[in-house]
Amino acid sequence: MRKGKPRFRYLAAAVVALAAVIAAPAEAAPGLVPAADREVVFTADGTTVYGTLHVPEHRAGQRLRAALLLPGSGPTDRDGNQPPAFSPDTLAQLTDALDEEGIATLRFDKYGTGRTGLGAYRDHPEDLDYPAFVRQARAAYESLRDQPETDPHRLLLVGHSEGAMTGLVLGGTVRPRPVGLALLQPQAIRMLDLVSLQLKAQVAEATRQGQLTPEQQRTVNAAIDAAITSLREHRPVDTTDLPAEIAQLFEAFQGTSARFVVSDDAVNPPDIARTLRPGTRVLLTCGTNDPQVPCATTNALTNALRHAYAGRPGRVTLPAVDHLMHDPDHPDTLAPSVLDALRRLTRH
Repeated sequence: MRKGKPRFRYLAAAVVALAAVIAAPAEAAPGLVPAADREVVFTADGTTVYGTLHVPEHRAGQRLRAALLLPGSGPTDRDGNQPPAFSPDTLAQLTDALDEEGIATLRFDKYGTGRTGLGAYRDHPEDLDYPAFVRQARAAYESLRDQPETDPHRLLLVGHSEGAMTGLVLGGTVRPRPVGLALLQPQAIRMLDLVSLQLKAQVAEATRQGQLTPEQQRTVNAAIDAAITSLREHRPVDTTDLPAEIAQLFEAFQGTSARFVVSDDAVNPPDIARTLRPGTRVLLTCGTNDPQVPCATTNALTNALRHAYAGRPGRVTLPAVDHLMHDPDHPDTLAPSVLDALRRLTRH
């Protein structure tokens, strides 16, 4: 291979859990209860899970619309961060945006993060699979449903990336059914198909920069396809023709996270869409600057939602928005187009 080592990056799905943030109540208008955060604790599969319930300013005794916030892949905590290196505050910013709409929110630390940690899986993390994360999210939904400030018949599911897929899975099975789903930059195809697309895009870029020859590109792409086939057939992956960083990724997929990878990849989001109750309002966003979830990957899910008679607003394309829902003018906060899309769901 030519000089100039190509960099291949993929944030592989990983283990996650719940944490706690307590904010001082803000001043409220006369006769209103001020906005406040409080720690919420619930149990999932024998693990104590910790989260933050945010309640907007409201009248005493009022039952509010409420949303469960679901984080993306990896060790992403209740605020949408992977400390210490990565802190975009994605879920914390969604909390603020939904507060403006008078919507209470519950966000929590997935397994492997924050105060929850691995919980019951501490001594055998290899048993942690994707259904365990779904069960944890289901327990969170039930906790949100039972809070004294929330209206159990006006619940929303708001998920980012992998969390959007989890929200879609929950949307067709929880009781009471949610009135709406926000699928923000969603994992809309099978996990390993998305990994393949991401890796091949990075290989193509390395070729464009002269770090690989076209022949080497074809060899690496074929090796990626073979590796994914091996994973799906539960066979060892041959990493001989893979660059070191891609080889390390597939080796990790066969290690402690193997069960998670196989079980996540078994979920095909368009197939899940048909379990939604007809008329459920669904927002699906995709950003034109999102290399992790290109808009084209949401086509099949968009069509499936239409055939399932999901309600509006449907898919909303966000110009110049990246995977973290930022745009060039708003590199550290949710882009205005994201906030507008959310309002199209919540103000319907």
